[in-house]
Amino acid sequence: MRTKVLSPFWVLFILTGLNLFNYLDRFVLSAVLSPLQKELHLNDGDAGRLVTAFMIGYFLTSPVFGWLGDRFSRKWLIAAGIFVWSLGTLLTGFAPTFASMIAFRVLVGLGEASYATISPSLISDRYGPEKRNNALTIFYVAIPVGAALGTILGGVIAAKWDWRHAFIWAGTPGLLLALVLLPFAEAERGHAEGRAAEAAKKPAVRDIVNLFRVSDYVLVVLGYTAYTFALGAFGHWGPTFLHRVHGVAVDRAGEFFGAVLVVAGLVGTLLGGFAATAWQKRNPAGYAWTLGFSALVAVPLAFAALVINGAFGSMSFLAAAMFFLFLSTGPVNTLILETVPINLRASAMAVSIFMIHLFGDMWSPEIVGRLADSSGGDLQKAVLILPVMLLVASVLWLSLAVKTARAHRKHHSR
Repeated sequence: MRTKVLSPFWVLFILTGLNLFNYLDRFVLSAVLSPLQKELHLNDGDAGRLVTAFMIGYFLTSPVFGWLGDRFSRKWLIAAGIFVWSLGTLLTGFAPTFASMIAFRVLVGLGEASYATISPSLISDRYGPEKRNNALTIFYVAIPVGAALGTILGGVIAAKWDWRHAFIWAGTPGLLLALVLLPFAEAERGHAEGRAAEAAKKPAVRDIVNLFRVSDYVLVVLGYTAYTFALGAFGHWGPTFLHRVHGVAVDRAGEFFGAVLVVAGLVGTLLGGFAATAWQKRNPAGYAWTLGFSALVAVPLAFAALVINGAFGSMSFLAAAMFFLFLSTGPVNTLILETVPINLRASAMAVSIFMIHLFGDMWSPEIVGRLADSSGGDLQKAVLILPVMLLVASVLWLSLAVKTARAHRKHHSR
């Protein structure tokens, strides 16, 4: 009997729900850092290295999954990824030593690489250009919501029982959810645009390497790298910063950070994505302008959040900065997919993941931790590197917007 192809709605609904669990599992760690460090006797640099370990599994394997995702059945690759990241999360709760925890975080990263690389290409095959950014925006709403749930639930469970239970409860559901897509058929590549023949062309390795010759794609990814450097360190050190610098209790810091992620992330992601779609219809550089201006406005807000005296002021500016940062979530991923040939979308997403983590948040939590260690534990000084990286991101994305606008004017002046 022929298997059924899911409608665009159900593809988006299921993949968004799975993405929520993806980020929930990832962000449990930031909520339980303090008790975890205490039990395992870790300094700030070692705590940052746990994120580095995750990123090694994540970014090193993403090009492999991108290559596989442009050639083979994506639902099986996604199922394997969900199972592996869930197993890694579950095992983290049983880790007896720092070394074993490092190994389990690598496993989590490996599983998430498959999902994050391949899922957007499935969505792009069900939604055409006029609806794709809105669909991807909804998909990526799972980032703030999942991160918030991971932060909140991690803090609550750790306070009620211990930090190990937080990982166990977070990882267990995914072992079953890995099966959800397997009964259904997947749409042809290029289906949404009627370009199945073009999408069916198997890319060679040189085609993937040539992505670095697509200037629009390179500007998107470089800006995304600087942005990810900052956001990754914010996400990792945020609750600890509030606890250590402003004396906010561990569970309250986690709950606040989680609440901000839910509200600022949900509203910011949706507003930024839908506004960018409307802007793009009137201006071919609409997506890029959204990226550049959102990052630029976040720079002074982030700086104020890190230097101001008093917990209330710091929390207020932090919430505002995160709102503007999340405006870019949908458009940046849409541009990654739409600036490359249609048969390279999974590979383009994979190369992007590789770049933003190799040069971005793979190292930024540890860099901040090492800077804090070298300054006598002064975390407040260490985090000031983050607004600088946001400024770099805004410059690169605004450059793309200007380039796109000029190319459009030149084309229509002929």
